[in-house]
Amino acid sequence: MLEIINMDLETLIKEKEQLLKKLSDPEFLSNSRNFEEVSCRLKEIEQKINLLKEIKKAEKKIAEAQEILAEANDKELLDLAEEEIEKNEEMKKKALNLLENQESDKTKIKSVILEIRAGTGGEEAALFAQDLFRLYQRYAIKNNWSLKIINTNSTSLGGLKEGILEINGKTAYENLKFEGGVHRVQRIPETEKSGRVHTSTATVAILPQVENIQIDIRPEDIEETFYRSSGPGGQNVQKVETAVRLYHKPTGTTISCQSERYQKQNREKALEILKNKLWEIKQEKEFNQMTKERRDQIGHAERVEKIRTYNFPQDRVTDHRIKKSWHNINNILEGNLEEIIEVLKKEFPQS
Repeated sequence: MLEIINMDLETLIKEKEQLLKKLSDPEFLSNSRNFEEVSCRLKEIEQKINLLKEIKKAEKKIAEAQEILAEANDKELLDLAEEEIEKNEEMKKKALNLLENQESDKTKIKSVILEIRAGTGGEEAALFAQDLFRLYQRYAIKNNWSLKIINTNSTSLGGLKEGILEINGKTAYENLKFEGGVHRVQRIPETEKSGRVHTSTATVAILPQVENIQIDIRPEDIEETFYRSSGPGGQNVQKVETAVRLYHKPTGTTISCQSERYQKQNREKALEILKNKLWEIKQEKEFNQMTKERRDQIGHAERVEKIRTYNFPQDRVTDHRIKKSWHNINNILEGNLEEIIEVLKKEFPQS
């Protein structure tokens, strides 16, 4: 086992040196995403190196104690050797478990794709979708999560047909997973002259971005479209077709991306999101095969159901899953979701 540990350590130390070189390259660091990914991998490698060193140290002490057991005749010395073996076997076991957990955690959620689409209600639904888009941006900022606008499709009156955000944060998915579903608003639209309350909806989808995802996509299954970006980024993105739209024929899934400066970068980002989307579709199929009791709890399959209502005349936000309400809608729309999400986390601790 020591030989295998030494080989693993040598490989990891070489990779660590390569990553440190990258972190000293100004051109490489000009892309903030590069820095985040390399820093994360470096931390992972250092943890693994430390665990392997602990295992190696324990192995060595066990071997030395076993030599004493084979040669010594003194009872006190034999007892000490046995204690040393027992102690180091326990240390080795703990380090191996931590190493195993680290390996099994490779398919981990690194970020969240949050998609908002206007539902029923015409322009008022689009305006509500814009309110929700702003709400989640503010909530992310309050939690010190990094965020990036992947794609937006706005209306002439300032509403939002579709908005996609990428949010990076350790607890982003843990908190935002409760937001997936149909959100309803009841209010008097600014364009309503008779003062009648309208009911409109918007859908929110939470897509976890998973590392090292194993999804095969055949090139012939993808239809690519390139177009000019409508977002910020200078003359390059506005004069050249840098934005990318991918259509996955077997599932009918469409992914658009215009957040990056170059077409290649947008294509890579769109492909990454598509892989996670297909992974999620697969997870939903598996989820739908579970027992009814499990399905009744909050989860992926409940996106089509109404989860929350924002009632402006009564200044009340109601979450229908837990039948609980909060007041001060405007404060909540400023990104103050903490109280609602904490209640949901307590109500559905296993979700």
